[in-house]
Amino acid sequence: MSTQPPSSLTERRKAATQLDIAHAAAELFAERGPDGTTAEDIAVRAGVALRTFYRYFRSKQDAVGPLLASGGDRWRALLAEAEPGSPPLEVLQAAATRSLTPADEAAEEALRWTRGLLRAAAGDTALRAVWYRVNQESEERLVPVLARLTDAEPLEVRLAAAAATDAVRIALETWAVTDAGTTGPGAPAELAVRCLRELAGGLRLSRA
Repeated sequence: MSTQPPSSLTERRKAATQLDIAHAAAELFAERGPDGTTAEDIAVRAGVALRTFYRYFRSKQDAVGPLLASGGDRWRALLAEAEPGSPPLEVLQAAATRSLTPADEAAEEALRWTRGLLRAAAGDTALRAVWYRVNQESEERLVPVLARLTDAEPLEVRLAAAAATDAVRIALETWAVTDAGTTGPGAPAELAVRCLRELAGGLRLSRA
């Protein structure tokens, strides 16, 4: 018998179902575009009932949120491992490099899905809104992570979280419209570090 608390197991199953639906939505968007895809199509592809789809997501565009959020989740997890007092900007750059450099085929695929979704978002207002919402939520979750690393004032921490989140967002958007690979020049990690370095002079985060 599993010793995992039921609530935790339930949450893991919920997350797995959401990710299955997200992958199904991304596949269909790539094949047909958002306009040519319905929520029912996504539910069928994911192997769930339509009511299950709407239990988790409000719209077909909303369904890809878990995929778009996965990179930010990895980034914050890496930042959370840093010791308090570490130079925040150095930590941000190192975490961005690690989280945006695919270590395996699954990570490579996740970046390819992100590229496809960002390209599709260029012509779909609702999909762009999901992308911006994901980034807003990531920014809010980044604030306490950065606050643990520094003794900077709350205003400075919030500004740093906003700037860092936008730096990574812009890096991904810039990469998505090119044919650059997932590693090397023009890749997400390289662009994110460039963006963060551009911000370095304006972010006055102190060491603890």
